[in-house]
Amino acid sequence: MYQYILKRLLLMIPTLLGAALLVFLLLRLVPGDVCVLRMAGGAGYVDPKAVELCHAELGLDRSYVVQFLDFIWGFVRFDFGKSMWTGRPIVEEVALRFELSLQIAIMATLTAIMLAIPLGTISAVKQNTWIDYVVRAFSIAGIAMPSFWLGVLIILGLLITSKSVFGSPWMPPIKYVPLWVDPLHNLSMTIFPALATGYRYSAVATRMTRSALLEVLREDYVRTARAKGLVQKLIIRRHALGNALLPVVTIIGIEFAFLMGGLVVTEQVFNLNGLGKLFVASVTNHDYTMTQALVMLVAAIFVVTNFVVDIVYAWLDPRIRYK
Repeated sequence: MYQYILKRLLLMIPTLLGAALLVFLLLRLVPGDVCVLRMAGGAGYVDPKAVELCHAELGLDRSYVVQFLDFIWGFVRFDFGKSMWTGRPIVEEVALRFELSLQIAIMATLTAIMLAIPLGTISAVKQNTWIDYVVRAFSIAGIAMPSFWLGVLIILGLLITSKSVFGSPWMPPIKYVPLWVDPLHNLSMTIFPALATGYRYSAVATRMTRSALLEVLREDYVRTARAKGLVQKLIIRRHALGNALLPVVTIIGIEFAFLMGGLVVTEQVFNLNGLGKLFVASVTNHDYTMTQALVMLVAAIFVVTNFVVDIVYAWLDPRIRYK
């Protein structure tokens, strides 16, 4: 088990280096110049000498090799430099938005788990009954319905309902307050995007849970447990569900990592100032340093999440645990 963990840790290094090289090269191939964009504004002419001075100030006049090595060295030291657009330290810019994105990702993941595992289990146990058909329709609707469109429906529902009940429309607050400072304000802001995203997220996990559990229930050891006279609930809880959750854990981990940087449209719908919105702004402004830092942050989250999922997978799978 310790060798397996060490091997997975060592695989993180080339993965992160490959992601760093890829994002560095792709950003340099994108048309546009942050200095021209900063100086031009609404005008069309920019002094070339001023652009050269800006390049020298931002370090863009150095060779790509030097820029890349400086980028890697800063990543190793957790020093991503300053934003080319705002001039503020990138760590501060990310820290302002990371807490919000992390909370929504955790809440959406918990929502998906609380929906997916019970519904998928019931659907598998009650296969080809009306309960199974209702759960399958519920999951198919979640897959077909984008989270941002569901978010628009939630906002419209809040406006219509609050106006009919209270006489004036109500909208969730847009200023983020930590949960421990004002729980009511925080939850009224984050619960609706978490539900919209978590429902879409749970639909995939529900179908995965159902398919995996149906496959496990047909295994020989489950038939043997039934032949011994064990109760159905005990068979599912002790023997079937643990093995059926192996692929579900992988899906949940990957989706959680995606939520940390992939809620761009959902954040726009609910007017949330999270990492997804910062991502769009940095790419639009050709802010190389900010975009590189955000991509590496998401890549690191993916790598760490995948590592945790692999450890949980190894802990659940006896073939790896007792190898």
